[in-house]
Formats: sequence, structure tokens, C-alpha cells
Amino acid sequence: MMPVTISQLRTSATVDLMTAARALGLGRTKAYELARREQFPCRVIRIGETYRIPTAGLLELLGVTAEEPRSTTAIARPA
Repeated sequence: MMPVTISQLRTSATVDLMTAARALGLGRTKAYELARREQFPCRVIRIGETYRIPTAGLLELLGVTAEEPRSTTAIARPA
């Protein structure tokens, strides 16, 4: 299972269940089991047979912001 990066998560408003599971270190069986039982650790949207996870909630669970951090490096300007 390939790990997912924070940058990859930030590219979409929602991700599929397996992408969220990879970010959380969960396997396929456990992820679907938790989603079916409504016990997945973040909000799950069910559309027919498809599960989608809002990225903002997943990032919050992972302890990161939904937005790309801004550079805090000050740019020196000539006097």
C-alpha cells in the first residue's frame, strides 16, 4: 500500500475511502467495516455504494491545516 502525502490530500475536496484509510494507516477491510458501522474516525459521505471522505475533516484528524502553509521567511528589501 503506497502512503499518501498531505499535498496529495489537499488537491481535492473529498477523497475515496481507501485514500483516507491509507492516510490513517488502515487496511481495506477495516476501513469498510468502520464506514459500514458509522465508526470511521472522520465524517463519511455515502453516495450509493461509494464512500467519500471530506478532505478538511481528514486533515483536521491528522492534525494539519486544510490550506497550504504560507512561507514565513521574510524577504529582505534593500534600504
